[in-house]
Amino acid sequence: MDHTRWLDDDEQRTWRAYLVAQRLVAEKVERRLQAGAGMPQAYYEILVRLSEAPGRTLRMNVLADSAQSSRSRLSHAVARMEEAGWIVRRSCPTDRRGQLAELTEQGMQVLEAAAPDHVESVREAVFDGITREQQAALRDALEAIVAHLSDTPGWPVTGDSGPDGPDAARAS
Repeated sequence: MDHTRWLDDDEQRTWRAYLVAQRLVAEKVERRLQAGAGMPQAYYEILVRLSEAPGRTLRMNVLADSAQSSRSRLSHAVARMEEAGWIVRRSCPTDRRGQLAELTEQGMQVLEAAAPDHVESVREAVFDGITREQQAALRDALEAIVAHLSDTPGWPVTGDSGPDGPDAARAS
């Protein structure tokens, strides 16, 4: 007996459009970030998360969760950014097994330099092609999917509030 809940035609069309759109957006943003700032999107996201944290510091496990990264992948990325002088790691004073990642001033400067072009690439890839109403519908749908699938605290994430706002370097 077949219990497969097959996708109907509308669901299939939505799924395929999502797959293609996700790939096209990710490739465009990644390519431009690599060309302009010389870093992958994953590094940018880590820098953003640290820039938004109190004292620009997070426990490594919290950083991994908030950046939707595995701990081993995050550790490798942080090691590379530490070599570049963007992040420093130190022991957690309240837990000898824990480590903290802290964004350095140099890392903040790198993020601030990369942010304007990155934000523009996100705007071109996503927002220039849809209306405000479509943006709201897309956001509602995506937030519902994230809430359904995610066990990571801190959702939803606030967005870029402009060049002088608290999230000035944010456009992940």
